[in-house]
Amino acid sequence: MLPALLVFLFPLAYSPGPGNTFFAAIGAARGPRAAVPALVGYHVATFLVTLLIGLGLGATLLEHPVLPTVLSAAGSVYVLWLAFGFLKTARDNTDPGTHPTSDGKPGIGFRAGAVVLLLNPKAYSIIAVMFGQALYPPENDGALPILLVTLVFTANNLVAFLVWTFGGRTLTALFRSPRSRRLIDRLFAGTLVGVAIWMALPLLD
Repeated sequence: MLPALLVFLFPLAYSPGPGNTFFAAIGAARGPRAAVPALVGYHVATFLVTLLIGLGLGATLLEHPVLPTVLSAAGSVYVLWLAFGFLKTARDNTDPGTHPTSDGKPGIGFRAGAVVLLLNPKAYSIIAVMFGQALYPPENDGALPILLVTLVFTANNLVAFLVWTFGGRTLTALFRSPRSRRLIDRLFAGTLVGVAIWMALPLLD
C-alpha cells in the first residue's frame, strides 16, 4: 500500500499547485519563519480533514453539490483578500534588508493556512480519490490503515511545502534592491490571485 500511495502523492505534492504556490509566496516575501504558523494551520487542517474523510465523511460531502460551490466561492474571495494584503505590505516594505511582516501577523498565520485548506473543495476530492486508491482491496479497510494514510499524506504535503517555501525565499535572495524586491513581492501577490482563480474553477462547472 505505502509504495503505491507515495507514487500517487508525489506528483500532486511537488508539482506546481495552489498550496505550494501559496507557501512559496509567503517564503519569498516574508521568509520561511513567517510561513511556519500558516504551515502548521494548513497541515493540522489537512490531518483532520483527511482523517474525517477516511472515516466516511467524504461520501457525505461529495453527495451535496452545493457545498463545493460554496467552498469554492468563499475560498477564492479569501485568497484574493490575502493577495490584497500582500500587495499592501509589499508597497510598505521599502527596505530590502528588513521584513516588517516577518512576524506573520498581517493575516497569513495559522488561521489563514487552515482556511486555505478548508475552503478548497478540490482538496476534498483528491483525498477521497486517494483513499479509494490506497485502501483497495476492501480487506485493507480499518482504522489503522486510515490513520497511516492520513499521516503519510500530511507528512508528504508538509515536506513538499517546506521545499517550496525555502525555494521562494532562495529566489528573492537573488534580488536585493528595493525596486527588485517590490517587483518580486507583486509577482507573488499575483500568484495568490492565480490560486484564487484555481479555487474558483468549480464555479464554472
